[in-house]
Amino acid sequence: MASLNVYSVLVVLFLTCGAVMATKENDQIIKENNCETKMGFPCVLEAFTSIFETGSISNKCCGELVVLGKVCHSALVKRTLENPLFKYVSPETIIAQSIQTWNNCLALIDSPSPSA
Repeated sequence: MASLNVYSVLVVLFLTCGAVMATKENDQIIKENNCETKMGFPCVLEAFTSIFETGSISNKCCGELVVLGKVCHSALVKRTLENPLFKYVSPETIIAQSIQTWNNCLALIDSPSPSA
């Protein structure tokens, strides 16, 4: 019985340390890449809405998202998911929506514009 309690404590400790390390890792990525300064606030709101709610993102903001870069995009989404305000949100759903938003913006920016 005592070994079960020790095992439970170790599991909780491991999970807690893993979450703290993930938070520090995302914060470090965000800081090292100046992620928080690469997008204007209106585009941040559009991107957030397209990922965490039901909304679309404009071509202009897709351009800013692509310039932000996938590393920053992923780290910012993961850090947002670590916020207690989002504890009832499905991380799998949000990450899938984040990937879809990224891919849609990348395709839009990479596609040749029609000749005028």
